Amino acid sequence: MTRAAAADREVDLELIGMTCASCANRIERKLNKLDGVTATVNYATEQAHVEFAEALTPDDLIEAVRSAGYDAQKVVPPSVTTDTSDADGEPVATRAETELASLRQRLIVSAILSLPVIVLAMVPAWQFTNWQWLSLTLAAPVVVWGALPFHRAAFASARHGTTTMDTLVSVGTLAAFGWSIYALFWGDAGVPGMTHGFDLIASRGDGSSNIYLEAAAGVTTFLLAGRYFEKRSKLRAGDALRALAEVGAKDVTVLRAGREVTIPIGELAVGERFVVRPGEKIATDGVVVAGASAVDQSMLTGESMPVEVSVDDKVVGGTVNAHGRLEVEANAVGADTALAQMAKMVADAQAGKAQVQRLADRISAYFVPVVIAIAAGVLGFWLGVGGGLTLAMTAAVSVLVIACPCALGLATPTALMVGTGRGAQLGILLKGPEVLESTRAVDTVALDKTGTVTTGEMTVHDVIAADGVDADDMLARAAAVEENSEHPIGRAVVDRATVRGLDLPNTADFRNLAGAGVTAVIDGLRVTVTGPRDVPVPLDDRMGQVVAEASARGATPVVVTYLDSIAGVIVVADTVKPTSAAAIAELKRMGLRPVLLTGDNAGAAAHVAAQVGIDEVIADVTPDGKVDAIARLHAEGRVVAMVGDGVNDAAALASADLGIAMGTGTDVAIEAGDLTVVSGDLWAVVDAIALARKTLGTIKGNLFWAFAYNVAALPLAAAALLNPMMAGLAMAFSSVFVVANSLRLRGFRSRRQ
Repeated sequence: MTRAAAADREVDLELIGMTCASCANRIERKLNKLDGVTATVNYATEQAHVEFAEALTPDDLIEAVRSAGYDAQKVVPPSVTTDTSDADGEPVATRAETELASLRQRLIVSAILSLPVIVLAMVPAWQFTNWQWLSLTLAAPVVVWGALPFHRAAFASARHGTTTMDTLVSVGTLAAFGWSIYALFWGDAGVPGMTHGFDLIASRGDGSSNIYLEAAAGVTTFLLAGRYFEKRSKLRAGDALRALAEVGAKDVTVLRAGREVTIPIGELAVGERFVVRPGEKIATDGVVVAGASAVDQSMLTGESMPVEVSVDDKVVGGTVNAHGRLEVEANAVGADTALAQMAKMVADAQAGKAQVQRLADRISAYFVPVVIAIAAGVLGFWLGVGGGLTLAMTAAVSVLVIACPCALGLATPTALMVGTGRGAQLGILLKGPEVLESTRAVDTVALDKTGTVTTGEMTVHDVIAADGVDADDMLARAAAVEENSEHPIGRAVVDRATVRGLDLPNTADFRNLAGAGVTAVIDGLRVTVTGPRDVPVPLDDRMGQVVAEASARGATPVVVTYLDSIAGVIVVADTVKPTSAAAIAELKRMGLRPVLLTGDNAGAAAHVAAQVGIDEVIADVTPDGKVDAIARLHAEGRVVAMVGDGVNDAAALASADLGIAMGTGTDVAIEAGDLTVVSGDLWAVVDAIALARKTLGTIKGNLFWAFAYNVAALPLAAAALLNPMMAGLAMAFSSVFVVANSLRLRGFRSRRQ
């Protein structure tokens, strides 16, 4: 199956009308009952990711959601080129923001009406003649209009023969309100001068003189407050992804027929040249064709230091041109850009489910009907033992209200949303929630050398001139010869001479020596730059020792000769990244064991390992050998994370327990990894593991408190030790606590020293 075909058989649906984890489970089960469908529903994001067979269409999936009592529509993919502003430039409110505004209005009105009802019920001294009728007048709009979302959702569920959290709330509040109506009109509660006390613990009685208006109104208000803060927090949890999707430029200045023309970003085509002035965002991914500047890539990599770019350098859309005018040729637009791919990767990770969440899903799927059965049993029990209707009703309503499984449903997805979003801000991309679980047990980090621990670029480390030869003159002559070569070693020599500000002499009769070096005539003198084995004259003892020492540490010695005499040796080698040693030391402090796993020779590997503090080295291995090395580490009982950037690392990344790809590497390596660090800095690997561990820890903490809350609260409610209004407050708090705990991940900071 081609990539295009696979994409056509996947769809993300925005779910409308979903109010709790039970709703999410019902929709997920409904979709998965269709032949050839694999669906995952995320309560926190209110979306479903669906893979479906060729015989089905997205409309069939939407119809299945509607048959479950909800609605759905296709999600617009995250894009860095979509303008979400109206004609006046103001942002267009999303459906979630509109719902939040409606919920806020409902909460404010309910709170204003409920406060006098609760105060009158709690302070008997303030219960004036006929106070109960004022309470009814104020409570009725709260229970009927304020709680309408709960009643509407409960009714829709009942029509489809199911129950949700809204069923518990609706039944509980209507039961309390209905009994109050009965007691007022047909019992003794409506007589003038009636008063009753307020207890946190239920008391015995026949209930004919008791009203529960404060419970009905209070529970409604507290649950509305809980739902409002929950929805607001969920919106905040997705801020990072929305910021990533909105970071792109809205307009772009293109060069057409020699003129600069400003057009909407959506009209930019691949191959077009566009202009980026100082302070402007780079419109899309491309290659610099004119100009030089420094580019702020902090939104992409999390690094604040601008990166210098010039002709032929690649740039990424959404980054900011710090100074200088650039002309860029677009090589990707729309959904193909790096930022759009990052946004999609984050969205895909948020849509998945960690294994720890699946247990909570299975429990919450059966939770509501079990709670209703428990409430009925509690009602019957207290009536059977002579506790009276007042106590029985209080206990039953408290059970219904306090047992809502919202906190269970929110425990994982909210933490996952915030964690992956914060990771994106730091240039850390997780492919899915299962990556979090992989980090938990990792105890060994296998590190590729070239491009991972080192820069992967050859640089000159030493210039040693023979006796009587000027080192700068020798370097300038060698660079002049190498300037005609495209070999990486030659480029390193030229770069070193350029950095030192040396003037390169003119050359004549340049020749490439077919793998043995290069040679040219400078000022009538034949200058040759070769490897030690191809030197046309013997090395003296001093130069021989320099060559031997360089080779022993894995560097490449280049010998420069003038006609038939040795002029000197230039030592070229890969360079350790400035942050590698500190990052590896931090990995050790985190309890991880670093291993250098490289195809380079043992001398080069040992030299680099000594520089960065790695004690265990596996060198001279082929790509297959890297896979075998990881298998040996597995055989020793180790759980291995592999960090690499090249094609030769792809198989090892896939075979490791956790594959971490450097974003500066090849697409093959990135595709094979479970986690990508955009910057290519080992500190980002440290942060990625730390963030993944912290996110998983937050998920476990959320689940613990959600389970503990229900385990502790249900018996208290069943034993009539909890007033329904307090039960409503506690239930609302549990959901808000879980979301607030997840939002703490937004404060995650890099461990960089």
